[in-house]
Amino acid sequence: MKHKTVISLLMLFLVLNTGTLFSQKLVESVAGIVGNEVIFLSDIENAVAQQLWSGDRTPADRLRCNLFEEQLIAKLFLDQARIDSIEVSDSEVEGYLNERLNKFIARAGSEKALEEVFRKSITEIRADLRKSLKEQEIVNRVQSKIAENITVTPAEVKKFYSKIPPDSLPTIPAKVELSIIQLDPPDNELNKAEARQKLLDIRSEILAGKSFSTMAILYSEDKESAKRGGEIGYLSRAELEKPYADVAFSLTKNAISKIVETRYGFHIIQLIDRMGDLVNTRHILIRPKIKPEQEERALSKLDSIANLIKADSITFERAAYLFSTHKDSKINGGKLVKNDPAARTTLFTLEELDRNTYMVVRDLKPGEISKPFMTEDENGNTVFRIVRLDNQIPAHVADLKEDYQALYNAALLEKRQKRFLEWIDKKIEVTYIKISDEFKSCPFSNPLWLK
Repeated sequence: MKHKTVISLLMLFLVLNTGTLFSQKLVESVAGIVGNEVIFLSDIENAVAQQLWSGDRTPADRLRCNLFEEQLIAKLFLDQARIDSIEVSDSEVEGYLNERLNKFIARAGSEKALEEVFRKSITEIRADLRKSLKEQEIVNRVQSKIAENITVTPAEVKKFYSKIPPDSLPTIPAKVELSIIQLDPPDNELNKAEARQKLLDIRSEILAGKSFSTMAILYSEDKESAKRGGEIGYLSRAELEKPYADVAFSLTKNAISKIVETRYGFHIIQLIDRMGDLVNTRHILIRPKIKPEQEERALSKLDSIANLIKADSITFERAAYLFSTHKDSKINGGKLVKNDPAARTTLFTLEELDRNTYMVVRDLKPGEISKPFMTEDENGNTVFRIVRLDNQIPAHVADLKEDYQALYNAALLEKRQKRFLEWIDKKIEVTYIKISDEFKSCPFSNPLWLK
């Protein structure tokens, strides 16, 4: 149960509100006090409501107790952060804040719907989220300090692996390594000109009096923002494409931009609001459209390249360097690398591939080159590819030799969790803790809370 508590801690702060302690005396709205940190009853009720809204099927009373204990643990770390003078500024969490808020809005369907769910204005929800994310980052920094010297030796990894019951070993999903040669649509400038003209026509109708939001719903090819009338929420300059940001930050409120080109296509932008270093905009996106004859030409060229490779007239690596328009892979001989700064790996599960690539790769054998096919790149633009399956690792039960890194990470996590549990027990012993009568009957995983 203790392990479960710490795992929950690593994912906690589903939100909302925390308070500042003005008195060590419990009042009716206070659920608990930990050192100089306070847990308000409204914090717990808000968190319960959000969890239930997110689909959690845990009975409400049990969920309330679980979330309360998670808050108790979090407050221990926050109290330690105060002692150690660990702080986090608003700007450090702004990017995460916008991403989280936009996901909430998308899930609810609109800002208004989200306000109705939480019975708060979007400004209040934003403030609650900012505070929650700041506290989460502070907890992360305290935990990093506590566990900064923890390492795992190969012997410890082996011991960790050996104590897992054979029927409890995790299954590692099948993974593949791929090389690609990609072509952009031929004569795409004509397609771009047509996309610009379509957007110019839409812009003219808006300037003549039609609603930007309505036109976004009808015509924008950014389907997610189109559902919200083109609105993408408050974002910083760093979170926007540079051409988009340069224009968005230069607009006056409600003004309509000229056409802006980014790697995603062509946009017109309307400024809804600006708040410090953040802008809230709506946009309409139009992408260039590929004609059948262009598709035929691109597929034919790729087919010729594939035949040259199969005839040993050129290597796949050389062909990728000479012909591929995929910048990230062509310098690596076509080797596809996961576009994730935290995990720059060449291994992909089939589920991580786009649908078209998945349908092609699943039927290949290692070393085989696919027929040319049309798909979308990571920016949603139409491209043409051939794929070589370089390596295939079947789904298998975790093995010490083949999956050492994954087992190392799991062993390290377990060791860190053990350190956190030891730290929590010691911290409870030296920290003032007060729990309201309403929560004293909770089945806490750590009995020290009621010491």
